[in-house]
Amino acid sequence: MKNIKPFTVSQNGPTQRLEVVDALRGFALLAIVLLHNLEHYNIFSDNISQPDWLNSIDVFLCDAIYFLFAGKAYATFSLLFGFSFYIQMRNARKRGDDFRMRFAWRMMLLVGFSQLHALFYNGDILLLYAFCGLLLIPASSWSNRTVLTVAIILMLQPFAWGKIIYACFNPEYIDTNSMFAQFAAIAEQTGRHGNLLETLSDNIWNGQLYSNFWQVEAGRLFQTPALFLIGMWLGRKELFTDTPGNRMFWKWAMLYAVAAAIPLYFLKTYVPAHISNITMLSYYSIAIPMIYNFAFMVILMSVFVLAWYSHGNGYKFQRSVIAYGRMSLTNYITQSIIGVAIYYNFGLCLYNSAGATMSLIIGAGIFSIQLIFSRYWLGRHRQGPLEYIWKRATWISFPKQATT
Repeated sequence: MKNIKPFTVSQNGPTQRLEVVDALRGFALLAIVLLHNLEHYNIFSDNISQPDWLNSIDVFLCDAIYFLFAGKAYATFSLLFGFSFYIQMRNARKRGDDFRMRFAWRMMLLVGFSQLHALFYNGDILLLYAFCGLLLIPASSWSNRTVLTVAIILMLQPFAWGKIIYACFNPEYIDTNSMFAQFAAIAEQTGRHGNLLETLSDNIWNGQLYSNFWQVEAGRLFQTPALFLIGMWLGRKELFTDTPGNRMFWKWAMLYAVAAAIPLYFLKTYVPAHISNITMLSYYSIAIPMIYNFAFMVILMSVFVLAWYSHGNGYKFQRSVIAYGRMSLTNYITQSIIGVAIYYNFGLCLYNSAGATMSLIIGAGIFSIQLIFSRYWLGRHRQGPLEYIWKRATWISFPKQATT
């Protein structure tokens, strides 16, 4: 099995679950929940009637949450998906198993979970995860240098830059990169006015097209596998374990990320106003913010990891979300079901009455309920309910063909 040599296991490495990773995943999912509530699960409203003082608070909170977490929470969640793949591959290798085909089957199972999720929420990411995750199978035999090289190329959004270069030489070419918009409009109107059956029915088609066209056009088709590969690389290098060398790695990662994020912020914020070509503007507004969000994510992740290790085994507020992160699939899907029932017409229909402040309070309430349930459940079971189903189905034994 020479082609999978990069996954040889350190005999001295820890075998226990890395709680810092579960905590990171928990905070990433918390941020995703808050963002989804601010967006009313893709029903966008700006004519909510409320006092001016509350509007001022709304603007401040909305700007703060988007600045800190928009694009960064998703990136963290995606990176840790690649890390989890490495852990699963490593553990299977210890048992003498080849996990690659099992992982391919596991991604097909994830398609099933994605369809359940997409029935309710037209912003599903699991389908994209399932297909991008297949890249990890051949990547498991790549060297670390190859993994990082491919990840960097993908992270730089080569398709977007190709479009920009083409538009430079062909100014008459027009591409607004907004094919998703026609489906988004239909899906949003259904959420505003449809009953439950109409919402579910519309999400089967328009919701799926909206979600997946948007993710492709927003650059996630390149960003997501890049993050998966980086997560796998971090796992190979055992960079989430607490060692002096790893602490130094995260310090340097933070410093380099700050140095990159500052100019990227100005490029993201001030250059678009000077781009008149619609095609160039459309794709520039994808490529630069994507790279900026990655740099900012590295800052947040580095601060989190360094804070965890500086306190020995994490601060209390960090450890408080470990259970939430361990049940990320269950919590990700159920928070969407709860959220659409709160904001959509078939439920409480709060999309046009809950401002940013109220939406964040609702999001915090959803998180709190799920966190309490996660702690209760994991106090009695080893995994969350959907995690258990996913694992059991992953390792299902298929009957062998009888021979005569």
